[in-house]
Amino acid sequence: MGITATIMNTATGQPIQKMTFGRMPKPWASFNLATGELVTAERIDVGKPEPGKFAATVHVWVKVKARD
Repeated sequence: MGITATIMNTATGQPIQKMTFGRMPKPWASFNLATGELVTAERIDVGKPEPGKFAATVHVWVKVKARD
């Protein structure tokens, strides 16, 4: 069972996309976004599961290069 995480932009605080990882990503993990851009995780937040649920919310914060 993989970990589904929301990829968040550190500059804007807005979600970029959802991504599934085979295991919990490390804060220094690098991966490609759907746009093909290589990013490195800066921070990983794991929330508490909702009452009666097993899955917790996971947010991976990345810095995206500014588009010119």
